[in-house]
Amino acid sequence: MKKIKPLFLLIFSLLIPVISFAQNSEVEMADLLRQDGKIYVVIGVICIILTGILLFLLTIDRKVRNLEQNQKR
Repeated sequence: MKKIKPLFLLIFSLLIPVISFAQNSEVEMADLLRQDGKIYVVIGVICIILTGILLFLLTIDRKVRNLEQNQKR
């Protein structure tokens, strides 16, 4: 088995308090956006951006695959 590096343990032990503070359930901005109905706009924009990134990656994958096939010939 590989030994766990001490630096990894140090970083992990320093991140535990940060993670525990990040679980605060009182998020005023999210509550305000939910009340105004703007949270749906935010979610919609995020979905559009992620869809665009996914389509871009798929087209790049096709182009690379075609280049690889042409190189093998």
